[in-house]
Amino acid sequence: MKILVINCGSSSLKYQLIDMENEEVLAKGLCERIGIEGSNLSHKAAGKEELEVKKEMPNHTVAIKMVMDALVDPEYGVIKDTSEISAVGHRVLHAGTVYSDSIVVNEDVKKVIRDCFDLGPLHNPANLMGIEACEEAMPGTPNVAVFDTAFGMKMPEKASLYAIPYEYYEKYSIRRYGFHGTSHSYVSKEAIKYCELDPEKAKVIVCHLGNGASVSASIGGKCVDTSMGLTPLEGLIMGTRSGDIDPAVVQFICNKEGKDVNEVLNILNKKSGILGMSGGVSSDFRDVQKAQGEGNHKADVAIQAFIYRVAKYIGAYVAAMNGVDAIVFTAGVGENDKPIRGAVCEYLGYLGIEIDPEINKARGKRVTISTPESKVKVCVIPTNEELSIARETLALVK
Repeated sequence: MKILVINCGSSSLKYQLIDMENEEVLAKGLCERIGIEGSNLSHKAAGKEELEVKKEMPNHTVAIKMVMDALVDPEYGVIKDTSEISAVGHRVLHAGTVYSDSIVVNEDVKKVIRDCFDLGPLHNPANLMGIEACEEAMPGTPNVAVFDTAFGMKMPEKASLYAIPYEYYEKYSIRRYGFHGTSHSYVSKEAIKYCELDPEKAKVIVCHLGNGASVSASIGGKCVDTSMGLTPLEGLIMGTRSGDIDPAVVQFICNKEGKDVNEVLNILNKKSGILGMSGGVSSDFRDVQKAQGEGNHKADVAIQAFIYRVAKYIGAYVAAMNGVDAIVFTAGVGENDKPIRGAVCEYLGYLGIEIDPEINKARGKRVTISTPESKVKVCVIPTNEELSIARETLALVK
């Protein structure tokens, strides 16, 4: 069975075609600048030359049509006809409190996605466009919505509810949802297998560290807590997001700078994090670390603060679960940045954690970086959200 995985952004579309018999990626690609001048499709099939198509894509429907054309292309494609695609799995950001699991798309599901536009204004509209474009391009082929918030929906109320009047939860579904859920779900389950832990009782902390960053705690693969909240702004310091701050900071800046709440939230989302703390050096950890190495004090504080916040969340989640069996690093920084992994783990000596500095040099591959004597296993497991979406889709349509 072949499953097409679609991840739609407002002006982009990433895709993979996966053969679920052996979970092999047959082809993958990216549509960029959808609805913007200079649209481009990059397509790569296993064992074949890369295909580049520069053609205007006024909307996602045209982009999906170009993806289908690339997949069936005699020279660059991997299938003879789109009827070989058994189902399409879509990454969808938000389902509010309605769905806590993946679901086959129908009109009711599309209404829920539409109703959650205000909870995911950048992502949900694009996600829905991707679904409707696939429905138009492949009538009758099932589409499955895999929600980024599904993992966090399993959190108990003591972790998910904010200490604000309960009526706001009842009226507006204001609660902590958590994001990067597809990644956290995949990596936590893979860690249980990789570390040979008890699938029902394993206590796992996943550090998804990239430009967007979050930490999750799970027992037996079920979410106990996660660092992002109603939006992805809560939690860790990130590339451009502030993470946790005193909410009164928003009012304070509004009053001092003559800005409204939306303007300040834009600053907290797009101009803060290590970009803001470093004095504007960059939102890219590599650039800020370079400046740190050159003696830039603000860059040094930004990196140290990021590491400190990650370690603090790990400590909190060890307490929340009354222990931990494995700590896993994933995503761009987590998979590739040995200094940050090492520095985070230096805070965790009280857990009996020992890191092998040689093995910790590994980049982008599945490896245990803790020593055999370490009381807690510490691993790097590259995330694979596309495969996770494909597995969820397969389970619903097979």
